[in-house]
Amino acid sequence: MPGHLKFGLTGISGGATSYPEALVSVAQAAEAAGFESLWAGEHIILPDSSTRIPPTYRYLNPLLTLTFVAAHTSTIRLGTGVLLLPQHEPLVLAKELATLDVLSGGRLMVGIGVGWSEEEYQALGIPYSERGARADDYLAAMRAIWSEEKPAYQGKFVSFKGVQAYPHPVQQPTPPIITGGRAPAVIRRTIEQANGWYGFAYDLDETLAVLAQLREAASRYQRPASLGELEISIAPRIPIDKETAQRFAELGVHRIIFIPPPVNDASALVQWITTLGATLVGQV
Repeated sequence: MPGHLKFGLTGISGGATSYPEALVSVAQAAEAAGFESLWAGEHIILPDSSTRIPPTYRYLNPLLTLTFVAAHTSTIRLGTGVLLLPQHEPLVLAKELATLDVLSGGRLMVGIGVGWSEEEYQALGIPYSERGARADDYLAAMRAIWSEEKPAYQGKFVSFKGVQAYPHPVQQPTPPIITGGRAPAVIRRTIEQANGWYGFAYDLDETLAVLAQLREAASRYQRPASLGELEISIAPRIPIDKETAQRFAELGVHRIIFIPPPVNDASALVQWITTLGATLVGQV
């Protein structure tokens, strides 16, 4: 099997883990069990018409969640999976992310996406049709403010010069940037601007198909050498045992991110995490 497969856990900012004591117990259990990373998703609001996620589902802010987790852990990496980048003012977000990277000792991974709910964008006063263009613009602006000695940027939606924002992230020139989604614009953004790609709720065949998309895009778009090899993360929607994990790795997946079972009891999640640690994490 190629390489060493890493394991993460997503969903820590919602549901059963949206309560402080439960969040701490789950995060510490995952670190003790050998998980490499914890991931927190984002919905600032949910429309009443939502069928994907109940509109009353508890969703904590992912950056505050990960900052809280950073204070109660020491080594596990902390990922946003994913931030809805076009819904944020980019310089404010860059400051928040840099702060989290500093306070966590350089453990941050920045997962970004553009979202699927037009109602969310309408409520926030952001044109849904501009979300892709804003994502490109905002990401470029954040790169500039994070790493340039004399940061300056001129784009369609954001521009600045003659300003500074210290401290910069510990990880330079940026924390790892990971894109989520498989629309053509996302695939292009992944090749041109990202260190990694994150697929949520994929099976083996879907993973194989998107990896083919990424390889094809790599032949059409220029990838800066500084980004390195594209790291592939998958949150599977199928049960994972050693054999299935190996099959994902053989496709070219570097990280499996577990979606927790739908339980309301944090102690059940801790037991599930502990069992995974003993039977799978670190075994493949």
